[in-house]
Amino acid sequence: MHNQDVYDLTIIGGGPAGLYAAFYAGMREMKVKLIEGKDELGGFLLTYVDKTIWDVGGLPPMRCAKLIEHLVDQAGTFEPKVVLKQTVDTFNHLHDGVIALHTDTGDSHYTRTVIVAIGRGVAEVQKLDIHSAQDYERSNLHYTIQNLDYFAGKKVLISGGGNSAVDWALELAEQACSVTLVHRQDSFRAMEHNVSQMKKKVDVRTPCYIERFYGNGQRIHQVGITDSATGETIRLDVDEVIVSHGYTSHVSNLARCGLDMQEGMLVMNQLAETSVPGIFTAGDCATREGKVRLIAGAFNDAIVAVNSAKRFLEPNAAGMAYVSSHNELFREKNRAL
Repeated sequence: MHNQDVYDLTIIGGGPAGLYAAFYAGMREMKVKLIEGKDELGGFLLTYVDKTIWDVGGLPPMRCAKLIEHLVDQAGTFEPKVVLKQTVDTFNHLHDGVIALHTDTGDSHYTRTVIVAIGRGVAEVQKLDIHSAQDYERSNLHYTIQNLDYFAGKKVLISGGGNSAVDWALELAEQACSVTLVHRQDSFRAMEHNVSQMKKKVDVRTPCYIERFYGNGQRIHQVGITDSATGETIRLDVDEVIVSHGYTSHVSNLARCGLDMQEGMLVMNQLAETSVPGIFTAGDCATREGKVRLIAGAFNDAIVAVNSAKRFLEPNAAGMAYVSSHNELFREKNRAL
């Protein structure tokens, strides 16, 4: 193994936390590698590329696909090494303090510190468990939305009560013929303001759930909706059905290699340290008291994790990078702009 093969920091995961960590580690003059299991960067954001994101500080509302583009461009500022289509399964410490990361392709990567930023792991959509549902997945039963224009002028039914369901309802209310949202509970797991706006624009029915589909095996024409309180079932005419019941996550084997976990997430402290020296964590895969599960929170985790990794390598290093307006690394880049 040659010294040039050893990185100061290897980031596992190419979502918001991992991408921002790659950028910020460049600000700290670290030699960085980023490993992502999928064939593209973006992490969980790739599951709703056409959704509008409102809550990233300082940025105007934008489609998720555009936010991913900005994050990827920013992450490449200091030219980290990016490895796609490899999943880190195991790691071990070598005698010289180097950590060896082993992937599902049989490759090994060598690094002095690691940030685990695998987000929700491998996310699988929670599908509707009713008779004949899978028969309509190729026609008008949807578990995500890639193109809002497809639903223009149509009668749309949405099932779900989380942020995604409410956001889709608000988006589609502007262009669909009609939008009906059903949810098993009267309360919603979404931002209060968005719920209030949705109730003004959308036919909201709670506590209700989808009982069955009526169609010809190719397309759904009607949906049977049951009121949980009364047991009454009614039929609604539909053109398209969207089910947004969340995702089941399968965390990477890496999370079980001696790292302390709690409820399926890596335990981190205030310095983003895990239970294994030299291994740090950031984003949705991690948990601690006061953890913020927003994209903005992932950015903060990334900064803390990078700073801790830097201090792990150089105990006398500054606690954080200079802000970009004072960072020498940006002088040339500023002139280019």
